[in-house]
Amino acid sequence: MASSFFPDFGLMWYLEELKRDEFKKFKDLLRKEPLELGLKPLPWGEVKRATRENLAKLLTVNFEEEQAWNVTLSIFHKIGRKDLCEKAKKEITGEGVWYLDQENARKEQESLQRLFAPKRTGKWTRTVILLGPQGVGKTTYLVKLMLAWAEGNLFRERFSYVFYFCCQELKQLTKTSLAALISRDWSDSLAPLQEITSQPERLLFIIDSFEELKHDLNEPESDLCSDWTEKRPVQVVLSSLLRKKIFPESSLLIAAKPVYPRKLELSLDGPEIRELLGFSETDRKLYFYTIFRDRNRAMEAFRLVRENKQLFCMCQIPVLCWAVCTCLKQEMDKGRDLAPTCQHTTSIFTSFIFGLFTPKGAGCPDQQSQRLLKGLCFLAAEGMWTDTFVFSEEDLERNGLCDSDIPALLGLKVLQKCRAFEKSYAFIHMCIQEFCAAMFYLLSRHAQHPNPAVGSLEALLLTFLKRVNVYWIYLGCFLFGLLREEEQKKLDAFFGIHLAQEIQQKCHQFLQRIAENEHPWKQVDFLALCYCLYEMRNEDFVQWAMDFFQAVKLSIIDDADLVVSAYCLKHCSGLRTLWVSALHDFEEEDEEGSTAIHWNQVCSALITNENLREFRMSDSSLHGFTFVTLCDQLKHPRCRLQKLHLNNVSFPRGSRLFFEVLTHSPHLKCLNLSGTKLSRNAVKLLCEALNNPTCNIEELLLARCWLSVEDCSAFSQILRSSRKLLNLNVSRNYLVPGAPLLCKVLCKPDCALRVLDDSIIYVCI
Repeated sequence: MASSFFPDFGLMWYLEELKRDEFKKFKDLLRKEPLELGLKPLPWGEVKRATRENLAKLLTVNFEEEQAWNVTLSIFHKIGRKDLCEKAKKEITGEGVWYLDQENARKEQESLQRLFAPKRTGKWTRTVILLGPQGVGKTTYLVKLMLAWAEGNLFRERFSYVFYFCCQELKQLTKTSLAALISRDWSDSLAPLQEITSQPERLLFIIDSFEELKHDLNEPESDLCSDWTEKRPVQVVLSSLLRKKIFPESSLLIAAKPVYPRKLELSLDGPEIRELLGFSETDRKLYFYTIFRDRNRAMEAFRLVRENKQLFCMCQIPVLCWAVCTCLKQEMDKGRDLAPTCQHTTSIFTSFIFGLFTPKGAGCPDQQSQRLLKGLCFLAAEGMWTDTFVFSEEDLERNGLCDSDIPALLGLKVLQKCRAFEKSYAFIHMCIQEFCAAMFYLLSRHAQHPNPAVGSLEALLLTFLKRVNVYWIYLGCFLFGLLREEEQKKLDAFFGIHLAQEIQQKCHQFLQRIAENEHPWKQVDFLALCYCLYEMRNEDFVQWAMDFFQAVKLSIIDDADLVVSAYCLKHCSGLRTLWVSALHDFEEEDEEGSTAIHWNQVCSALITNENLREFRMSDSSLHGFTFVTLCDQLKHPRCRLQKLHLNNVSFPRGSRLFFEVLTHSPHLKCLNLSGTKLSRNAVKLLCEALNNPTCNIEELLLARCWLSVEDCSAFSQILRSSRKLLNLNVSRNYLVPGAPLLCKVLCKPDCALRVLDDSIIYVCI
């Protein structure tokens, strides 16, 4: 067998391709597989505890390389992962990169073919929205589609004509017609307009960069046009096409960032939503290897990046993956420790940008490099405040960059030429523009900017923390990250002077003013602030900022949200109300246990805030360790909640653990489960808890809990026996036939209930 080009790293990669249950089967089979191949067994205790990375090391330490691969491939075959066997064999024989390129090309071709596949009903898909963040490759994907169609390899039986419209270009137009847009690349004498219109069902219109129009397709129906030759404002023409007033039989493919997806979807007629996700984890691993070309260095860099959830997610974007790898390779080449750099996303960008602008072999930048980077920061700030992401030469000149600077900026790969227009340029990715815009505030005051649209630091903070501008994704985080002492040292080394201390003082004053409001948590998006403070990670500053908040609302959608929420809640001590929406899928816990640790930190706020009296959870699914952890904290003696709201929350089937909370929480007076589906068994457990003398619930809200007539008997018994329950709301449930039973108990003089919802009382009258 030929030597693998990264044996233990390669093994780790393939082990990580296994699903959780497959990895468990792999470990079980590993007890006997070495013996069957004439090898010594591995220590079972170490195998049982091993993560995928550690198991790869165990295999390569205990076996020779060929033996380790033979054991691994044999087990892959036994657990039904022949696809991994095939990939690994190609890789081991030196064909790995070629094979993966071929595999990606095959997957891409299949993806293109599925774009307009018929639905389950048999009806053809005619409108597709292709969503993906900037830089993920949407335009490249569309170009490949058009080339495949032109070569006769795709949709030739479906479409006679394919038209591509780029909204970056269209937004420059005022009045036009669809006929003019279609025929602009033909001379008038050559455009086969009659042939085009004869079969509208064989037309495909591709709309790229839809978000550039900043248009919601919200014109009244009466303003749209059905005549494709009529000249109208470009937004009206496009709306008429997309809303099927012109050529309703045609097909549409609309590419957009995930900025307007819901509004766009509502405006169209039953569109299919497809997403481009960028590099998979396997793609990212392979990319790291191709950059570093050394398995140990690649392994170290990849492991550290993966520990930073936000940074690892960024690496799904090819150009950002290149930037991260380039930065880390430069740091490694200089003999620096990567761990501190990888812990902070801002640190990666600082090192990357300063590395680009420092001449090779020089210990420090020259004046030309300083001038170029400062001009770039001015340009970036202007762009962020004016929603401009494509810049003309006049824009560059206004911000101190002349024509002769452009080749240098293109050569550094910080700017790129824009396809849509001549002599127009854009940052290689919007993240780079956001970082440079943040750095502008540490180099200059906003009043010194030549464009008055550039706002003050306070305006920036308010805009970012209220999530007013959908294009500002990392700007505020980068600003706070640049206030770290380590980044200030880098600024000192590159520019010699900066305003970091002044900016930090202004951030301090801004948050203090926010705190003086009656409801500071309503003034800013708390999760956005968490991201900023996490990027800064100045313990004293974070503790000081968190003390202002008595009420917090968090929507946890992904791993990064969970990490920053846990970090900030750990520093909260004055909370009175906590509201959590856990939309994140916690079912697949990571092997390192970090998800469980961070979820535990979130739930620990229930016992570390002695004044916390109200906890609200909504739109969440709790299973496994997330459910157990929450219940354990709710039952903790130091948890002093008085109100508990769980609305539209799903529990595991055996939910006894939750209802035990009611008998271990003497301070709990109000339980609101409205919107949460309760099974017959759950109702039984609830009533058992309410009957327990240690339960002190006075207000029980069960609106829209899918209760049925059978549950009325259980509730009537509670009303007979309980002397504590004063308010019961069971509205919006199917209880009408059983309502008289409840009313009968309510009429008894010893019934303690004071309030029963009108829906029940009305039936009884």
